[in-house]
Amino acid sequence: MGRKFCVGGNWKMNGDKASVTELCKTLSAGPLDPNTEVVVGCPAPYLSLARSLLPETIGVAAQNCYKVAKGAFTGEISPAMLKDLGLGWVILGHSERRAIFGETDELIAEKVAHALAEGLKVIACIGETLQEREAGQTEAVCFRQTKAIAAQVKDWSNVVVAYEPVWAIGTGKTATPEQAQEVHAALRKWFTDNVSADVSNGIRIQYGGSVTAANCRELAAKPDIDGFLVGGASLKPEFIQIVNARQ
Repeated sequence: MGRKFCVGGNWKMNGDKASVTELCKTLSAGPLDPNTEVVVGCPAPYLSLARSLLPETIGVAAQNCYKVAKGAFTGEISPAMLKDLGLGWVILGHSERRAIFGETDELIAEKVAHALAEGLKVIACIGETLQEREAGQTEAVCFRQTKAIAAQVKDWSNVVVAYEPVWAIGTGKTATPEQAQEVHAALRKWFTDNVSADVSNGIRIQYGGSVTAANCRELAAKPDIDGFLVGGASLKPEFIQIVNARQ
């Protein structure tokens, strides 16, 4: 069995009831490639609305959750709450959570472990900044971030890794298909060397960073790119074309 292509849409802090409803209508109408798994990351206030409007074939993800089930953590949400809403996914470790909110590799790993233990599927994000890439540290940074997560994960079947070069997020700059493939291949080798060959062969590694309808097919053709985590374009009708990049 090959790895099932998986495309996530990260709506970030965008939308209102009207636009979320419209977006869900567009996605429901499709048509979406049935061989591609689709997940949308919706702002927390609209998670129930999105889940109620979308077909079960489209997953709905929270954009974050905390590392424990409940308690005195004002403003946080738990995996148990997400499950209670009928959700199956959460995005963790996004570069914006790391850079803006100071989330460490260790905290993200703890969140991933708890979300998995509670039965959620996780899109775990990793990636280097422009400064790190220019310093030749791309692999070192990605491996460090992945190692922290791997230390906490025993069963990888519900994890999708999203490689997101931070310098390509929302900038219009995209890693070339060759640059993206190079990092994806290196990550897969890291999994072979540090986890297992089975996990390496099975783990889906998404690319994220200014993916558009114009560049998605070329990226999707690369052997180690198993999908996308899409930001801005996931709020537009072109997201359908990105989902169908392998058709």
